[in-house]
Amino acid sequence: MYKFRQTLARIYAFAFIVYLLIPLAIMGAAAFNDNKTPSIVPWKGFTWRWFDALWADDTMWHAFQNTIFVAIAAAALAVLVGTAAAILINSISGKLRTTLYGLMISTLLIPGAVIGISTMIMWTKIGNGIHSDFILFKPGLHLSVLGQVSYIAAMVMLLVLARLQSFDEGLEEAALDLGASHPQVMRRILLPHLYPAIGAGAAVAFFQSIENYNVTQFTRGGANTLTVYVFSKVRSGITPTINALALMLMLVTLALAVVYEINRRRRARIEAARESEARRAAALEEAY
Repeated sequence: MYKFRQTLARIYAFAFIVYLLIPLAIMGAAAFNDNKTPSIVPWKGFTWRWFDALWADDTMWHAFQNTIFVAIAAAALAVLVGTAAAILINSISGKLRTTLYGLMISTLLIPGAVIGISTMIMWTKIGNGIHSDFILFKPGLHLSVLGQVSYIAAMVMLLVLARLQSFDEGLEEAALDLGASHPQVMRRILLPHLYPAIGAGAAVAFFQSIENYNVTQFTRGGANTLTVYVFSKVRSGITPTINALALMLMLVTLALAVVYEINRRRRARIEAARESEARRAAALEEAY
């Protein structure tokens, strides 16, 4: 019975992975089809021309640069806000903790279009109220960043909160008893423990920002991001240049994942070797 369940689990896992990968494979193959529509049927021959067209599409590359700029800014702010919120929530209790946690999580339940419209209206109304023409109070990519951070920060907060559950608060108390200041405890004890969650939160925030459309659409002003540009192309007809760009992004992501996994395994081997050496040294000490 156990072997039967294992076999079913393997079949399900294989089918699930194939289900996820087939659309990506079809999308990537369409980038090499000599057909004006982004599909593999009918197949009209192998070509590189869609990559050439992608390289020559200045509008798309400008939108891509805007997307990267917004993603980096949103990830940086979301990490700061989310980490600070997680540390604050973890350090308080009672109704105040429940209220603050609920306020942060509620942004995840609000539709993106509502967040985008609200962000745009709020900042423009503030600008009109104080009769200011400052760029902050006008639609643009900066408002896209602020609008995205309002809900992406909650994702970072959840990751950091989960990491905080494994933190030994006795380490903080010991450091304070030994004369360390609160900033030193934060910098040398707490933050190093949170670095894995902060890194994961930054990655989640970055990719969440890249794929965002609803918030950006209502706050971007006259600027274009990649998702907005791709959706605008639907009106005039999408060409396989979009497939070529998506394939390049997939390859870059895959390369980064491979590099990360190689480094992780290398660090695991080094750590295992150190532990083995420590056990060997301890055994030699006991022998003598």
